[in-house]
Amino acid sequence: MAFKILTTDDSLTIRKIVKKAFKGYNCELFEASNGVEGLAAAVREAPDLILLDVTMPVMTGMEMLEKLKGAPETEKIPVIMLTAESGKENVTKAVRMGVKDYIVKPFKGDELIERVNKILRLKKQ
Repeated sequence: MAFKILTTDDSLTIRKIVKKAFKGYNCELFEASNGVEGLAAAVREAPDLILLDVTMPVMTGMEMLEKLKGAPETEKIPVIMLTAESGKENVTKAVRMGVKDYIVKPFKGDELIERVNKILRLKKQ
C-alpha cells in the first residue's frame, strides 16, 4: 500500500523538489499552496505524513499545525516542518505543538527521505 504524503508549501519549487525526492518510492503525493488548502486536503485525504512550511499566505504553517493537532480526525498525523524559519523560538514552539521533525531549507532530497524514513518505512517501487 502506498503512503499518502501531503506537502503544504507556497513555493512551487519546494513542492517540485519534494515530488522529485519521492520519485521511485511507493508514495502518493498531494500538494497544497497554503494552510487553508492544506487543512482541507488533510481532512479529505487522511495522509500518513504532512510536510509543512511555516511562512505561507492565507494561513501560516503554525496556524495549520494548531488546527491539525486540535481536531480528532487529524491530530495523530505526523508532521515534519520544512521551512526557512530556523529560529530557536520557532523550532521550540513547533516541537511543543507536536511536530515529529524540523528540516531547514535549503535541503537535499536524500536528507528529506532519510528523515521521513524515521517516521514511515518507505519502500522503493
